[in-house]
Amino acid sequence: MMKKMQTMIRPLKNNLEVLQFPGLAGNCNISHFITTRQGGVSTGAYARMNPGLYTDDCPDSIRKNREILAEGIQLPVQNIITPHQTHQDRIIHIDSAFMELTETQQKQQLDSVDALFTSLPQVCVSVSTADCVPILLYAPDTKTVAAIHAGWRGTVLQIAAKTVRQMSRETGCNPELIQAAIGPSISQEAFEVGEEVVEVFRQSGAWTAEEISSLCWKHPKTGKTHIDLWKANELQLQAEGILPRQIENARICTYQHADRFFSARREGIHSGRILSGIFIL
Repeated sequence: MMKKMQTMIRPLKNNLEVLQFPGLAGNCNISHFITTRQGGVSTGAYARMNPGLYTDDCPDSIRKNREILAEGIQLPVQNIITPHQTHQDRIIHIDSAFMELTETQQKQQLDSVDALFTSLPQVCVSVSTADCVPILLYAPDTKTVAAIHAGWRGTVLQIAAKTVRQMSRETGCNPELIQAAIGPSISQEAFEVGEEVVEVFRQSGAWTAEEISSLCWKHPKTGKTHIDLWKANELQLQAEGILPRQIENARICTYQHADRFFSARREGIHSGRILSGIFIL
């Protein structure tokens, strides 16, 4: 895993470090990134690069971190769009009308949103995570990009699948051409859950009984069930027509690598967030 992580690291200005997927990075029409803790000015549980707007970090530190990030990816900071996520399945299309709204109006539109997509150039859609699964999509036929926040609740609500459907419905993109990337998040090995969570997965209807069995693993010592959120989301994307070869998975566990990524399960919710973003050039 460490070797794979090293191949994904891209240093930017101001000691900033991001990850990029080889497949997505091969497209000249887009740029994308996943922040690490490297760079930034935050301290304590938020050290160092915490661009999470909705954390309890010092607002000035968050603002400075986002400015550092914006300079690194060469975008105006106001063009990095991040929703206030609430583990639901609301998805919005960032269009020219949205970009013309005031900052206050934009914040209202972004409340209780867990996925964004856009076809506007130089507008970065992004999600913040600290163990939940970030997913980036690129539809080359319509030049549309998406950022999805899929915690276990969002995964059960099929937010990844619903985002593909809404993108296809509103932009006409062909799911078979979409490239998808699953970013650093909690691994099955680290994601222990209670039986009530397993039952929610079973009752959701999002997966077959056989698929549910493949997603669940009982720890031989504790007897506790562990769920594979990476595979759960891969199966959703494939069910919507995205080809398996078009799905990249970082397979980097945030819980096991809390020195490089924020992990709410390890550090508590009062800690930083990584930001995963993608935009059309």
